[in-house]
Amino acid sequence: MKNRFALPLAALALSLPFTDAIAAPPTAADENRSRPMQAALNDATPLPADTPWPGGTIDLNIDASDTVRGLYKVTQTIPVAPGTSELTLLFPKFIPGKHAARGPINLLADVRFFADGKPLAWMRDPLDVYAFRLSLPAGTKAVTAKFVHTSPLESKEGRISMTQEMFNLQWDMMSLYPAGHYIRRIAFNPTVTVPAGWTVYTALDGKSRSGDTVRWGTVDYETLVDSPIFAGKYAKSWEMGKDTRLDVVADDPKYLELAPQNLQSFKNMFTQADYLFGARHFDHYTTLLALTDRMGGIGLEHHRSSENQYEPTAFIDWDDMDWDHNVVAHELVHSWNGKYRRPADLWTPDFRTPMQNSLLWVYEGQTQFWGWVLAARSGVQTKETVLGQFARAAAFYSEGQPGRAWRSVADTTNDPIINARRPLPYPSLNRSEDYYTEGALVWLEADQIIRAGTKGKKGLDDFARRFFGQNDGDWGVSTYTFDDVVADLNAVYPYDWAQFLTTRMLTPGQPAPIRGIEMAGYKLVFRDKPNSYEKGRMASNKSLDLTYSLGMTLDKDGDVTATLWNGPGFKAGIVDGARILAVNSIEYSADAMRDAIKAAAKGKEPIQLLVKRGENVTTVPVDYHGGLRYPWLTPAKPGEQGLDHLLTPRTGK
Repeated sequence: MKNRFALPLAALALSLPFTDAIAAPPTAADENRSRPMQAALNDATPLPADTPWPGGTIDLNIDASDTVRGLYKVTQTIPVAPGTSELTLLFPKFIPGKHAARGPINLLADVRFFADGKPLAWMRDPLDVYAFRLSLPAGTKAVTAKFVHTSPLESKEGRISMTQEMFNLQWDMMSLYPAGHYIRRIAFNPTVTVPAGWTVYTALDGKSRSGDTVRWGTVDYETLVDSPIFAGKYAKSWEMGKDTRLDVVADDPKYLELAPQNLQSFKNMFTQADYLFGARHFDHYTTLLALTDRMGGIGLEHHRSSENQYEPTAFIDWDDMDWDHNVVAHELVHSWNGKYRRPADLWTPDFRTPMQNSLLWVYEGQTQFWGWVLAARSGVQTKETVLGQFARAAAFYSEGQPGRAWRSVADTTNDPIINARRPLPYPSLNRSEDYYTEGALVWLEADQIIRAGTKGKKGLDDFARRFFGQNDGDWGVSTYTFDDVVADLNAVYPYDWAQFLTTRMLTPGQPAPIRGIEMAGYKLVFRDKPNSYEKGRMASNKSLDLTYSLGMTLDKDGDVTATLWNGPGFKAGIVDGARILAVNSIEYSADAMRDAIKAAAKGKEPIQLLVKRGENVTTVPVDYHGGLRYPWLTPAKPGEQGLDHLLTPRTGK
């Protein structure tokens, strides 16, 4: 393939992406009009080579001490091989775990390059703005890059990664790497300067510290990016046993008090993961956790660590915050599913080659399933809360998402690219990243099919051990395809798994995915009070979820934050962004709204809502009489059911 970077910088700057040399003869009407023609763009992504960067080890120094202004100041030295005249440096574009081109290059500022102390001219590739192209003077031995990563100061600017109490340093956001080589073949020496006295946590090896400057051993770029930092003024660490840790930073030291029985649930999480998978694909592992509402929320998987966020009081108000505890179990499962075993089209040799998301319903969907199961088995969440999460998903796909009629689960794997989790006006019609929770419900059905077919001798645990738990100690990457998934399911229990998965994942307009719940001995019902998960979530968010009654969700001020397509509110003309000022002539409050819905269930008169939208204030009648409705799962008959057994802790026997 011709290298589109072979042109010198001057020629690239002057080249035009069109020509009229081969234009068709103009018609009479076109005689006085210029008519350019598009030339072929040389925009194919050049594949890197599995060869080492010939220049040698790259020094990366980050000053993260300016927490007042939220700045990461970067100095990077890239040695080059003798005779190098051109250099292309890349900013990471496709980031593992984000499933899209999410590299925040917009936050890179004051970018400057030097050779032997003299400034170098540079320009971006016009077809790949993540690429910086430099021409090097003869005899250049190294290029120094200096720039600033400007952490957002407000959430509207992006995820806040630095506060005055902590930061979450992600290496991919504040480093460049040379084009043309597998990232596992590019060596780095990383160094970070932190505020005085701060504690630093990461999975990187070879740590040394001099004052407030922390260094680690030489590491390949792939592993470096996969090993983020949590650092904080208030921090505490716990050994989980067998080379595993829980490393926590908090907004205030009072939030770091963790009761012994709750600490034990984190230890149980690692034990239950070992029982489930039967092998480890890391030499050591740290769960990085921030107890904060100041830094942006996160849940991101890595091979030997994970980035997690709880609300500040999640430890000290353990029972009330039970709804908020699941992310750590989900991200731990990803060490096996997503990091070690990875869809073949999601593995890439660098951060420039496009990722493809076709099997996210395995990568994320089965992780969602095991994250729920592992949380219940370990006690990180109560069984009741996990049942509430299953109930919420089942209700959503049974009553709350008409978009299933036109869009398959598999097509939602494109949403990280299409929508990047931006708010949608009608998410129930558009659908979103449903490969997570609908995927989890389908994997529950697969578990129950295996259990029924083997008379309880096997389940999806056996698939997990076979598929994800192979090659103990290997923390590389083992890729898989759709056919590999089908083959290992058949090895556990022969069934038409290809058709099963094709129908449920790749085909729109399917029945609600609740067969697994029913096979597991439970049923979906609706009650007038929220289950424990919904109750905790609404209390913490100060929201009122009326999806299955009025067909809307409200925040603490009465603002409509979501509207169910074809729900009662939608039919009455209430949409996102409207504000409910009054309910039946009473000033809006969550209690007033609940009371009005209860009263309407006993009568025939519509609920009268005073609604403000823009400058207009209107009384809107909502003709709904079904009462408050919240989803629950309840056993279909007395005694232990299949779902109870699935959520029961394992003993390792």
